[in-house]
Amino acid sequence: MPPEPKRIAVEHAALADSARPNLYVVSDSARGIAALDPRFSAQSPPVVWQWASLMVLSLTLISGLWLAFDAVTQCLYGLCWALFMTNATFRLTASLTPRRPYTVPPLTDGQLPVYTVIVALYKEAAIAPQLICALEALDYPRHKLEILFALEDDDAETLIAFEGLLDRDRHPHRHHMRVVRVESGTPRTKPRALNLALSRACGDLMAIYDAEDIPASSQLREAAAAFADLPEDIACLQAPLRPAGSRGFIARQFAAEYAVHFDVLLPALHRFGLTFPLGGTSNHFRAPALKAVGAWDAHNVTEDADLAYRLVRCGYGCGLIEAPTRESPPEDTRAWLPQRTRWIKGHMQTLLVHTRSLSDLPVMTILGLMLSLGLNVFSALCYAPFMALTLAQGLLHLWQPDLGGIGLPDLILLVCGMGFAQIALDIGARRAGLKLSLWDRLGLPVYWGLQSFGALFALYQLVVRPFHWDKTEHAPSEAAMTNPS
Repeated sequence: MPPEPKRIAVEHAALADSARPNLYVVSDSARGIAALDPRFSAQSPPVVWQWASLMVLSLTLISGLWLAFDAVTQCLYGLCWALFMTNATFRLTASLTPRRPYTVPPLTDGQLPVYTVIVALYKEAAIAPQLICALEALDYPRHKLEILFALEDDDAETLIAFEGLLDRDRHPHRHHMRVVRVESGTPRTKPRALNLALSRACGDLMAIYDAEDIPASSQLREAAAAFADLPEDIACLQAPLRPAGSRGFIARQFAAEYAVHFDVLLPALHRFGLTFPLGGTSNHFRAPALKAVGAWDAHNVTEDADLAYRLVRCGYGCGLIEAPTRESPPEDTRAWLPQRTRWIKGHMQTLLVHTRSLSDLPVMTILGLMLSLGLNVFSALCYAPFMALTLAQGLLHLWQPDLGGIGLPDLILLVCGMGFAQIALDIGARRAGLKLSLWDRLGLPVYWGLQSFGALFALYQLVVRPFHWDKTEHAPSEAAMTNPS
């Protein structure tokens, strides 16, 4: 175990105080942040109607399979077919929806508000120099910029790395960067660390980044100008994410998936006036609105998706900006699968949280929730089993031709599902500047099938380890350091 950092913790003063030390401790006292309504916490158990619905559906399914197996399986097939076709049709509709970039005149330095950037880190000593370099490239007046690194109290290696990188004697130009040393507590999650750092932040606007992020140098200025032009009830702006240095099957498919999500689906949802889930990074907030809704749910492992729907339920809205953030994608299944498991588990948590009470949930939010998280979770759970049964049926027909060929519904779904997905992929890749090979396109069904394994693990964890955080390992990337356009 590396030695403990030598600096002692102190409370922080005003932003303009350049003598403020670079390291201070916070515990679970979220000053200035409204208490999170228990209805919107993943820690709260499902409500009576959710338990009752689960019991009724389970008993109906079990008894139906026992008493009328053929009829029930046909009904399940029809339901899966309809939902998969809905997902494919939504992708086609989103692909054909014109994208209208939102542009506003830039603000002068004197008009810019104070901005706080927060990065929550755990065991990221190796990537710390790259992160510091990326954040130093942000084009924003240093006297109006505060960058906080939220580090866990027992992560000595990362604390020591930042102690050296932020040393005032060797790096006086980094006086606007500080470490928030988060005392140990439960749950140990990114949103808990973000909340504690937020309670010590001074900015009027907030931005959240991850350890591997390389944001466009103009991103803060663009977000500040957009907030100044938009109504006060627009509380959050999402920047697009662009994986860089995509090598290998998983990394290439991950980059393709991001291109569809951030450059096709989210713009379409926003254009239709539907609530869309936030990504876990490159979110920009009005600080008062973020604090008013209780900030992040420390028990939700995809706190970003949950926060978007809670903001809308509290009367706020979200928008999009154009300046992207580059980041390193997971390189193999060993890194990808735990991350995907956490994402799907968090989406399940968010669906449970925001369907507890439907009476106060806006219709457009319900539609956005189901078209994004609902279809994503369903597809991840059912894609591999459904496709395995369909392919098995097709092979059986080839083996015994007298049984007939592939059914027309299956053929329609295969053609439309893959065809519409390829259209979305082509448009998303073009907008994101991503070059895809034939093998990248042909590998799409395999990648979808792998997500079913993540969904299976997510379902298991939701029951036995609901608040466990599967950490994604990050490594420095030369490709990611290429400045995004």
